[in-house]
Amino acid sequence: MKVVKNFHTHCSFCDGKNTPEEMILAAISSGFTTLGFSSHAMLPLCENGTLDENTIYDYIKEIRSLGEKYKDKIEILCGVEADYIENFTTPDKSYYKKFDLDYIIGSVHFVSTPDFSTYISCDTSIDALQEGIKRFFDGSVEKYLRAYFAAVRKMAASFEFDIIGHPDLPWKFNEKFPYFDPCSSWYKDELILTADAIAESGKITEINTGAISRGWLKEPYPLPDLRALLIERKVPLILSSDAHASSGIDCAFDRFAHLATVFDWRKQ
Repeated sequence: MKVVKNFHTHCSFCDGKNTPEEMILAAISSGFTTLGFSSHAMLPLCENGTLDENTIYDYIKEIRSLGEKYKDKIEILCGVEADYIENFTTPDKSYYKKFDLDYIIGSVHFVSTPDFSTYISCDTSIDALQEGIKRFFDGSVEKYLRAYFAAVRKMAASFEFDIIGHPDLPWKFNEKFPYFDPCSSWYKDELILTADAIAESGKITEINTGAISRGWLKEPYPLPDLRALLIERKVPLILSSDAHASSGIDCAFDRFAHLATVFDWRKQ
């Protein structure tokens, strides 16, 4: 089975390496029939590598123009990967409605500190992550990861969007720089709670190969333990590459296509 649709794609409008057109040409070359762009957005906030209230309009205009240019070869869709950070930003369609997007991926890349004074990145660097845990979570990885999974659960239950992005993102560093024990009872409890919340939400969750293409992991998100819980609960799973470069447009699709149970969020 070959998966020929991908809805999680980054480009030079956010933190991707290639232009939208270069990503489209790579997708056509790889045999895709549909490519969806999902540049990072955390409106009304703006971090490095995310759209802001001005660039989002340029982004949409460019993607729509390219969609028209290549309509005879591939379907091009325009979405965003919108962050959930409690008290800061949400992936809610009611907020993004004014941009007339095709879809929204909801993701947690940052965790609010306990006092909501700031937020800590899950995947910028292991050094920054460990410093944030030390400074704002009393040095407790357990407190930090419980806060992360609580955010994923709240996002899934509380806001209207289409696809849940990489629901166990903190795994990114754990293979090369182990900083938590996935066999811990508290961690397993968090996975069960999170799988239950995702199943209850009815939302599609992605099988995300992005960390494979960037050399961090050998398995896609969610990793096998959480993935098994989602499969057991019959959560619909969609394959995505989370490509940040044209070379990763279909990374590991041949290896993990069998895990997908849906191939287009519009048919749910």
